[in-house]
Amino acid sequence: MSDSVQNPVWTSCKDAAGIAGNIFAFGLFVSPIPTYRRIIRNRSTEQFSGLPYIYALMNCLICMWYGTPLISADNLLVVTVNSFGTVFQLAYIILFIIHAERTKKVSMLASLLVVLGLFAIIVAGSLQIHDRMIRWISVGSLTVVSLISMFASPLFIINLVIRTKSVEFMPFYLSLSTFLMSTSFLLYGVLNFDAFIYVPNGIGTILGIIQLMLYFHYKKKSVQESKEPLIV
Repeated sequence: MSDSVQNPVWTSCKDAAGIAGNIFAFGLFVSPIPTYRRIIRNRSTEQFSGLPYIYALMNCLICMWYGTPLISADNLLVVTVNSFGTVFQLAYIILFIIHAERTKKVSMLASLLVVLGLFAIIVAGSLQIHDRMIRWISVGSLTVVSLISMFASPLFIINLVIRTKSVEFMPFYLSLSTFLMSTSFLLYGVLNFDAFIYVPNGIGTILGIIQLMLYFHYKKKSVQESKEPLIV
């Protein structure tokens, strides 16, 4: 390890970025709470889909495993953020299963079992790789694919905003939290010399900037249109 990495100032900056990422991620994790208040109040999942929580759980599990000392070094803050994420996603999935109709219950339960099964295979399989470098690269590659898939999901929202010229379906604080979390872990990955963290979060940061630019562009446009007189 180089002297720059061991430098206390360098380490403090890295830890600060990781802690900030944990805080901003918490904002993302609690964002579905209003939706679940509605589900619990109506005792129905209505037209809501549970798949985003399944995908998020898989992502959190893979990233949590990558952050453990068995896979990578000095990534405790990656473990903490994804441990919290795992707890939240499991809670959302259980609540979804409880209030869903029978068909959705079976589908969600099956999806949950598949995710847990895949994660068990990943853990068991990676532990069979005795070369630490190959193990790190293997699980790290899975982490990159998982994170990029998660960050790519806003592309559908971006396309919808451009087509409808409306930010109704792109909540500002959710977009801001995504951008801040991605930027924090981009810095954390750079300061930790970990490409498996800074590459996908760099992509997430770029997508976050695009979302915020679109939000302010179309929000300003809608405000200007609302100020135009109805009769000329």
